[in-house]
Amino acid sequence: MYEHRVQYYETDRMGITHHSNYIRWMEEARVDFLDRLGWSYARLEEEGIVSPVVSVECHYKHSSTFHDRIRIEVAVESLTAAKLKLRYTMTGEDGKTVCTGRSEHCFLSPEGRILRLSREYPAFHAALAAQIPPEGGAPDAL
Repeated sequence: MYEHRVQYYETDRMGITHHSNYIRWMEEARVDFLDRLGWSYARLEEEGIVSPVVSVECHYKHSSTFHDRIRIEVAVESLTAAKLKLRYTMTGEDGKTVCTGRSEHCFLSPEGRILRLSREYPAFHAALAAQIPPEGGAPDAL
């Protein structure tokens, strides 16, 4: 689980976190998630894997304010040969869900060719697939 402390500059005139920051935090948590899997962005780029965001969504539940600690859980929602969907749950110190979100990513070569992870990078595909919870269960915590 990744933890982010809300910075003063991330708040708006009303003293609450500006909505755009939650998507940034999703990226921070995603980078941390991949690091803990052993597939950092640096490694992905060295291997010739580019992973652009195809879509992103956020659902705001409760506000957060300066200096709050937000815990961000990242889970693999689905994985195909060429696409990854991640789910994010952001929780405040009081246990309330602050925001939920999803991001979808594809995998490309540096030249823009679609990569099929299951065939071209089976170790990375297997690492991601291992994070998909079995039917009715939860994935192993990283």
